[in-house]
Amino acid sequence: MNSIVPASAIERRWPEGAVDEIVRLVDVHRRFGETPALDGISLTARRGEILGIIGRSGAGKSTLIRCLNGLERCDSGEILIEGRKISGLSERELQPLRRRIGMIFQHFNLLSAKTVEENVALPLKIAGVARTERLDRAGELLDLVGLADKAMAYPSSLSGGQKQRIGIARALAAGPALLLSDEATSALDPETTRSILALLKDINRKLGLTILLITHEMEVVRGIADRVAVIDAGRIVEEGPVWSVFAEPQSAVTTSLLSGIRPQLPDHMARRLSQTGGTEAIFSVDLAGPAAQGSLLSDLSAALPHSFRLVHGGIDHIQNQPVARFFIAVPTRDAELPARVQQFLTARSARVEGFGYDTDHA
Repeated sequence: MNSIVPASAIERRWPEGAVDEIVRLVDVHRRFGETPALDGISLTARRGEILGIIGRSGAGKSTLIRCLNGLERCDSGEILIEGRKISGLSERELQPLRRRIGMIFQHFNLLSAKTVEENVALPLKIAGVARTERLDRAGELLDLVGLADKAMAYPSSLSGGQKQRIGIARALAAGPALLLSDEATSALDPETTRSILALLKDINRKLGLTILLITHEMEVVRGIADRVAVIDAGRIVEEGPVWSVFAEPQSAVTTSLLSGIRPQLPDHMARRLSQTGGTEAIFSVDLAGPAAQGSLLSDLSAALPHSFRLVHGGIDHIQNQPVARFFIAVPTRDAELPARVQQFLTARSARVEGFGYDTDHA
């Protein structure tokens, strides 16, 4: 019989000798014909961490998650779960390892003919856990996800958010070390998405559970992840703490994925910019940490007294870190002023990019 960690336990208790790295991928490759789905992926996720893996459709996210749970075999490289290599394991040898991995899905995958309680308890029934114990466990988990009163209901009577909560409870049934979330909020409205993300964060905090979020939504990553890895064409093109990646994206893919939630130059202004000259030079300025809440613009005005304009932008807070992005307009009457402004800002840890010249502002 399996030993199951109580859902009510809030302490982070680990077996003697437990490894700190729950997931480790080393130079993982997977091809389908001539197409590389994973092209040298190396990645780690530590115990208790929430790691967001984000990319466009076709980037390799689905193949990656299938390799992690053993449904796909990588062609080369190593995948380790709790320090154990899964490549080369037989299907029978993979079964106990899969019980250490919980899965939640975009479309819930609940069995319509079974009650909520039976859906949650199903993994334990398959694992041979006694009926009394598995129903007790289901009750604990339904209480954890806030749906204890729905134990005897059927999935057809539940909302999308409730179905996903049941899916989360089922994924936790065997007391996994790793929870894989495969686009788990994509089918939900924004308000429900926020509630599901809050639930996952609460579970992570209470149980110390490692969570890998596979998503194409930067809002999801911003909501709860500790780190983010950006995947494109089967490769990790960027990774780091969420606040750092949001503040200073290094790849074009990341910049594109962030375009919907970071301040952008308003369309009406972008359309009238010229690359050859105008009355004002337009710059974007990115800052993070203490510099984002400092007196940079007032310092700039004091050092270079001219009529600068703040045209757009704002400050966000990600992982309790201030992250700022704003756009300024610099007069071009003094031909050297734009370069001096850029030099001043860069010297104070700002990331500065020239967007062109405003031809219409007088």
